[in-house]
Amino acid sequence: MHTPFQKTLVSLAVASACGMLALPAQAQQPQQPQQAGQTQSQSPASADNTSVPEAPASPAAAPAIPATPAAPATNGVNTVVVSGSRIAARGFTQPTPTTTLSTADIEKAAKPNLFDTLVELPALQGSTGRTTNTFSTSSGIQGLSSLSLRGLGTIRTLTLLDGQRVVGANVTGVTDVSQFPQLLVKRVDVVTGGASASYGSDAIGGVVNFITDKKFTGFKANVEGGMTKYKDDKNGTLQAAWGKGFMDDRLHVTVSGEFTRHGGIDAPRFGQVNAGGRSWYDNPALQESTPAMQAAGAPRYKYIHNAQHIQYAKYGLVTNGPLRGTAFGAGGTPYPFEYGTDCMGNFCVGGDRSGSVGNGTNLAMNFKRQVAYSRISWDLDADNEIYVTGNWAQVQSVFQPNPGAAKQGNLSIRCDNAFLPASLVAGCLSGYPSGAMSVGTANAEFPSDIDVHPTRTQRRFVVGADGRFALFGRDWRYDAYAEHGENTTVIHVQDMTLNPRYNFAIDAVRDPATGQVVCRSAAARAAGCQPINVLGDVPINLAGWNYIAPTNGPMQHTDSSQDVASVNFNGDVWQGWAGPVSMAFGAEYRREKYAVHGDPYGAGAALESPYSPAYPFDPTLSATGDNWFAGNYHNGDGSFNVREAYVEFNVPFLKSDTWGEANLNLADRQEKYSTAGKASAWKIGATWKTPVDGLRLRAVSSKDVRAPNLSELYAAMTVTNQAVNNNQGQSIQIQQRNVGNPALKPETARNNSFGVVLSQPGWARNFNFSVDYFDIKVSNVINSLNPQQEVDLCYAGNQQVCGSVAINGAAGTNYVLAQSFNFASLHTRGIDFETAYRRNMADWGLPGTVTLRGLATRTIHSVSDPGVPGTTPSEGAGNMTGATPKWKALVSQSWDGLLQDRLGLTLSERWIGAGVFNNEYIECRSGCPLPTAAHPTIYDNHMPGALYIDFGANYNISKQVTAYFKVDNLADRAPVLVPQTNLSLALNPAVYDALGRTYRAGVRMTF
Repeated sequence: MHTPFQKTLVSLAVASACGMLALPAQAQQPQQPQQAGQTQSQSPASADNTSVPEAPASPAAAPAIPATPAAPATNGVNTVVVSGSRIAARGFTQPTPTTTLSTADIEKAAKPNLFDTLVELPALQGSTGRTTNTFSTSSGIQGLSSLSLRGLGTIRTLTLLDGQRVVGANVTGVTDVSQFPQLLVKRVDVVTGGASASYGSDAIGGVVNFITDKKFTGFKANVEGGMTKYKDDKNGTLQAAWGKGFMDDRLHVTVSGEFTRHGGIDAPRFGQVNAGGRSWYDNPALQESTPAMQAAGAPRYKYIHNAQHIQYAKYGLVTNGPLRGTAFGAGGTPYPFEYGTDCMGNFCVGGDRSGSVGNGTNLAMNFKRQVAYSRISWDLDADNEIYVTGNWAQVQSVFQPNPGAAKQGNLSIRCDNAFLPASLVAGCLSGYPSGAMSVGTANAEFPSDIDVHPTRTQRRFVVGADGRFALFGRDWRYDAYAEHGENTTVIHVQDMTLNPRYNFAIDAVRDPATGQVVCRSAAARAAGCQPINVLGDVPINLAGWNYIAPTNGPMQHTDSSQDVASVNFNGDVWQGWAGPVSMAFGAEYRREKYAVHGDPYGAGAALESPYSPAYPFDPTLSATGDNWFAGNYHNGDGSFNVREAYVEFNVPFLKSDTWGEANLNLADRQEKYSTAGKASAWKIGATWKTPVDGLRLRAVSSKDVRAPNLSELYAAMTVTNQAVNNNQGQSIQIQQRNVGNPALKPETARNNSFGVVLSQPGWARNFNFSVDYFDIKVSNVINSLNPQQEVDLCYAGNQQVCGSVAINGAAGTNYVLAQSFNFASLHTRGIDFETAYRRNMADWGLPGTVTLRGLATRTIHSVSDPGVPGTTPSEGAGNMTGATPKWKALVSQSWDGLLQDRLGLTLSERWIGAGVFNNEYIECRSGCPLPTAAHPTIYDNHMPGALYIDFGANYNISKQVTAYFKVDNLADRAPVLVPQTNLSLALNPAVYDALGRTYRAGVRMTF
């Protein structure tokens, strides 16, 4: 069933194919090289200026961040205008806003990784990098540099390389920017609007397209090094590229290689201690009041500092009964634990914080990237080429998610335990009728902390052709390619403990026959159990440590592959009364598959695994897996394919001296997935160059889609450790078990935007400004509830959810099952601002050129609705524990061409607006309403924003060599702490700078 809009597109396509609209083609103008001060209109699919005719200035597109010219510009702001469309016709103006980073912008940022430059753009919110997810063992996204637009998530942002898809570095299908050949990138286009009709699935938030220099000639290199003020996260980068033409320049060869290494920031392990001499971490937490206090009008939560968790201590703490408050110190000696003051819920203020694990997570991962890239092309004639590209990349990370393996009061220590101090035995026997007491410990006696080692290796090959040809008297452009990509991800976790073995090992007794301390369980002893003492600061015996933490820790091996065949055409089909009617059309086939294997201890002893020989079967372990404290990787596999075709038109319909100029942009895409069935996307947009000097209006409405990815469809069960609160305010350790759902359907979105652009009017020839309103509604969102939501719903009486919840069992058996469904929705809307101004200072008798530029995004709403009875929508805009602050801005001021065109200076400001802990919290200090699961009460819900100032300079030693330096976070602004309901890393690096002042310096060479 086709809509009238789709029927219209089909009719136009048929008419053009039959020649009904064909008229003699206009002569093509010779291609001129891009110069400073010129503008360009081009499809993101086009990766090289030589394949697209240069267009006149198109102020209908958003003013991009201007590049620094080779010489002072005299003809206005040097903006680069990109169409955000498959059509690349002369004079075409595209309604979809697009921001561009040029080579000069990338160099001024002076980052070791281009990803770190991009995430500073206001529209990019919620991206993942080496400072995010450092607390996670099992998520699989650690160390993954993946981009997210509008806070809609990395899976709803399509990232391309030269307009082509790239094999995912994760089973979610998202790409790793660190695997791209970054030195050859000459431009990055960020299309901040729905683009599924033009580019296919995943482009709900927009498209980020990395465009390389296809015909690079010569040699260039970049050498850079840096570190933080605290002399950590030391890093070095070496990049080199070479290109040369042969056989009268018909054969062109380009190769590049890159190496980057970050030392990371070591975690201080236990206690209220800061990493590397930093001083901002102070054990923040959200303290929960008692139900009686809440009934009397007190708020449920209060933000406290210097928090002490009451359910564990560094070397063990009795948490129940008459011996509650007894801690264990040097040699296992018992002593009264210092809780501190103002104790409520799980926290006190002050006290003995030596066992705190909250700051025991790396602020930044140890990180290494290696990339090798080559492109070989052959010009068939002056207008057509064939090419082959090859890319190999490897990204390795190492980090510590947490020290020890904290047990929050859930260990059962029996009164006859061989390691229980003699002074406590009588009190235990008389005070605990069950014969056992509860103990919590940070397990600080462990000789080593958990280390996670993810390694991603990409192999990608592309064969393609592009160029132009004449047909029916018209000039047509085409590009076609076939891609095969593979990505292998291996995650190896070291020094991880096995829960069953740990529980057997701590249950130690004396053998009445020998007097030796042994494991109580005869079966465990037969399987090699060695006792360990967790009651006190006592060195753990090596045999016991090897028993509970074997050297062959959790392992996961994932092989992902992607095969793509794509062909695209575009050209003018008719000379209309207001200009040429342009058309683009094409088709694509894509197949993706993956297979993942976990070790038998995590995946299950009965399942086949390439790691099975290294993991001998132990009958005391669970045959179904999930034996590790964390990192329980399971086996799985799956695949899907999609066939799709699209058509797009640009139709100028107004050209008048009185009313100005206007055009209409229409697109439609039809898709058929082997798993999710049929899907469709469309777009209708318009631009109007008004009679007012320099003023243009633009608007676009689109339907966009995102099909379920391999992870959502076929994800093998993964298990992570979480803490949830029951309805009595007690914190309970649970396993979060995530699993895929092959019955999922595509997400659909309506994306609307309207913008006003002022581009170089006669009264301000060097000034560009745009403001765009956007509104994105996503339905059938693939989502799952978090563990706390499921627990709260179960206690509220939702029996359907209770079937996935078990939190009242013995230690190690509590879990929450999380599976995704198409029941949620997202709605985000806001306003983008972008401006640029350039001034030749010679007009004022000064040298050089000054460029001012700014980008800002005001997120008005970012609402997530779980779509489940008993749940309520939540507002994410301004939630500083999430990814979408209400305001995010990037402003810079550059002065280039100083000291006889040798020196350039840049000052930039990154600003995050203030917000709240959570928009669903009700702020009150007395007389509070009774809190609910959806709307808790809190004493103070405010979280401050942040302003970071960066400074950089570059100096041209010669025409071929440039030295530069950069200081980020010049004032060493400390991050704003984000308190948690369980004492974990109280920091949101997706919003705040976690590293502090950072210095970098380097040299660029071009020959």
